[in-house]
Amino acid sequence: MDYKEVQGLAKDTMEYARKAVRAGMTLMEVRELCEKKLLELGADSFWYWDIGAFVFAGDETAVSVSGPRYQTSGRIIQENDIITIDLSPQCGDIWGDYARTFIVENGIVVDGEACSNEEWKQGIAMEKELHRKMRSFVTPDTTFEELYEYMNQVIKENGYINLDFMGNLGHSIEKQKGDRIYIKKGNRTRLGDVSYFTFEPHISIAGSKYGYKRENIYYFSEGKLMEL
Repeated sequence: MDYKEVQGLAKDTMEYARKAVRAGMTLMEVRELCEKKLLELGADSFWYWDIGAFVFAGDETAVSVSGPRYQTSGRIIQENDIITIDLSPQCGDIWGDYARTFIVENGIVVDGEACSNEEWKQGIAMEKELHRKMRSFVTPDTTFEELYEYMNQVIKENGYINLDFMGNLGHSIEKQKGDRIYIKKGNRTRLGDVSYFTFEPHISIAGSKYGYKRENIYYFSEGKLMEL
């Protein structure tokens, strides 16, 4: 499999989860159905600490923890709930990395931008806007640090905060997780100098107990930014 294929199976698994997730399921059940589907579709392992799906719900969505510290909670999805799912399939040494935020209303996943909870609707919309802003800002010569500073300013100007436990907004895609470099202050590597990078702002409105995630992998082709 190549990178597009591995990322494709992450996208297909997320769509499967969107249709399968229901109120009454535990977060472990959601994690297990995602990991099973990833393997069915061709993943042979999970590159991020052997966890294929990081799943949070409700006020847990504002929690940011490193892989070694993550434990899937016993939480049960409610009739009206918010869920974040972050997938990390691997095939050989090829990674996928893909995250989305789901809104559950009346027991099923609905279109986040059409949900009745105004705060959640705005959070989903802001994640999409951040990706749009990023795409319009970057060039191959943009550094990881420049992207970090610009996007954190956009997040702040819109009344949101960056929840990431390390303060970063994404990372390069590598063969070994320890080789990743991050969208963070002080990283003056050019985006065009890496093959692929993720953009994954984890945000919340200041003072809220809910968080939002949206992650894609991006790369440059002939100077133009593309989504994998």
